[in-house]
Amino acid sequence: MDKPLQEELAQFHAGICQALADTTRIAILYELADGPKNVSQLVDALGSPQATVSRHLKVLRDRHLVETKREGANIYYSLADPRIIEALNLLREVMADILARRKQLAEALMA
Repeated sequence: MDKPLQEELAQFHAGICQALADTTRIAILYELADGPKNVSQLVDALGSPQATVSRHLKVLRDRHLVETKREGANIYYSLADPRIIEALNLLREVMADILARRKQLAEALMA
């Protein structure tokens, strides 16, 4: 693969990771795992201001992690690919393993 293409792919990868590097955006993705929701439903579920939710949805939409569908006056957001939840869950498993190793180190230190 040529260098410019490798660089473009690395930037694309970093953009997706940046979209996942926010707790509100992760919470939105988990909410959407249950099915499509409009902004009002997400605001109620997250307890965040409408402007905040809308801003985070724009980031997720720009990174192609969520899709939109208009129904009358409402726009419903859904996961563009449900595998993103699998990826987030895999990251949680990695974090749990890291925390378990840290616990073992702390216990060894205290022994």
